[in-house]
Amino acid sequence: TNNAREVIKKLTLQYNRARQAAITKELIEIISGAEALN
Repeated sequence: TNNAREVIKKLTLQYNRARQAAITKELIEIISGAEALN
C-alpha cells in the first residue's frame, strides 16, 4: 500500500541520516588524529 511505502521512505531517510552522521564523526576523528601527528 501507499502507507507502507511512505513508512519505508521515512525509515530509509532516517537510516541514511544516521549513517551519514556516523561517517562524518569518523572522518572528523581521523582528520583530528592526522593533524595531531603533524
